[in-house]
Amino acid sequence: MPVTGQGKDVVDVPEGVTATVEGRMVTIKGPKITVSREFPVSRISMALKGNQIVLTCDLPKKKENALLGTFRSHITNMIIGVTAGFEYKMKIVYSHFPVKTSVKGDKFVIENFLGEKYPRSASILGDTKISTKGDEVVLTGSDKEHVGQTAANIEQITRIKGYDPRVFQDGIYITQKGGHLNA
Repeated sequence: MPVTGQGKDVVDVPEGVTATVEGRMVTIKGPKITVSREFPVSRISMALKGNQIVLTCDLPKKKENALLGTFRSHITNMIIGVTAGFEYKMKIVYSHFPVKTSVKGDKFVIENFLGEKYPRSASILGDTKISTKGDEVVLTGSDKEHVGQTAANIEQITRIKGYDPRVFQDGIYITQKGGHLNA
C-alpha cells in the first residue's frame, strides 16, 4: 500500500475482491463473505478508482495524516478478512480444578473455573467461531476487531482478582493472535 504523498493514501483491491464506496460506507465483498464498515470522519474523503480505494484529505495536518493511516489499515484488514480471515489461539491454564468450556449461542461458557459453583460467560461478537480441543481454544472470523475483542472478553472473564498472580496462574490466555487462515 504505497503512500502517494501528504494528504493522500491508496489501498489496492486484489483480484477476486469487490469494493464499493458509498459516502462514508465501505463494503468489501470476497469469495465467501461481505464486510461493511462506516467511517464517520468527514475530513477524509474516499473514492473508488478502478481497483483502488483512494483516501484524500483537503487540509493535511498531523491528525488527518494519522487518520489516513488508520483508515488504510482498517480497509486492508477488511480485505484480508474476506480473503483469508483471522485466527486467534488461546490456551486454558489450570492447576487443580479442570476447566470445562462450551459455546452456548452467542456466549462462551467457562465452568468449574477455580472450583467455582457458577459458570462464567463471555460474549462472542459478530461472526466469530470458537472451537475447543483439549486445553486449546481457537477463534476464527473475518472481522479482526470482532475476533480480537472476543478473545479479550474471554481473557478478561477469567482474570483472577485478589490473589497473588505468581501463585494463581489459572486462566485462558492468548498465545497467538492475528494469524491469517490459509486461503
